[in-house]
Amino acid sequence: MADIAEVRSQVVPAVHGRRESKPDPDFEIGLAGHLRARYGGDGLVDLYGRFATGDGELDQLMRRVLWRALSRRFGQGVAIGSGACFKHAETFEIGNGVFIGPQSNLQGRLGGTCVIGEHAWIGPQSYLDARNLVIEEYVGWGPGAKVLGSSHTGLPVDVPIVQTDLEIAPVRIEAWADVGTGAVILPGVTVGRASIVGAGAVVTGDVPAFAVVAGAPARFLRWRVGHTPPGSDGSTG
Repeated sequence: MADIAEVRSQVVPAVHGRRESKPDPDFEIGLAGHLRARYGGDGLVDLYGRFATGDGELDQLMRRVLWRALSRRFGQGVAIGSGACFKHAETFEIGNGVFIGPQSNLQGRLGGTCVIGEHAWIGPQSYLDARNLVIEEYVGWGPGAKVLGSSHTGLPVDVPIVQTDLEIAPVRIEAWADVGTGAVILPGVTVGRASIVGAGAVVTGDVPAFAVVAGAPARFLRWRVGHTPPGSDGSTG
């Protein structure tokens, strides 16, 4: 057995980001339509409970069928992990090839919008406050990372904060960005294209495209290797 100290890091090919989306079989799409017509929204949610946590082939199929039946739009080749849960799935628009990891929680809002672009990867135990959320294509969302889409105003000060109005602010994660394990994205933030948010970061303001940020609160560290913004002097502006 090799000494642990001798083990070196390895670079291996990506899997999810390079996988092509195969069309779902016609019977699956037809079953989703049939169940939608027969059960309606509340009935579909109740039915989902039967298949939410299993790892068998039928459980995986039925999770996909029921999310399709409930969602505003649902792409081809989507994978829904065991224990993934949701609220107001009728606001979801999910692209082709999306992976939603086990025990993830997507909390939509009546009348809201939740868009997850093609080939996005949502890691296990993620929490998405999806009241007004857009995650664009090929985004990597680390396990346990969270996005918050609203906060209490805290006004007036003579009542409990939990009783004050909620301010909902849109959050956008632009294409190709990578959000690290356990990071937190706060309301109103845009994470720029192809940027990297470090593990455990707390992002309170917009992240420039191709930037690397980390920390709590998140701070600009550097531009990604190979990218120099036109006219850049090394600052974020």
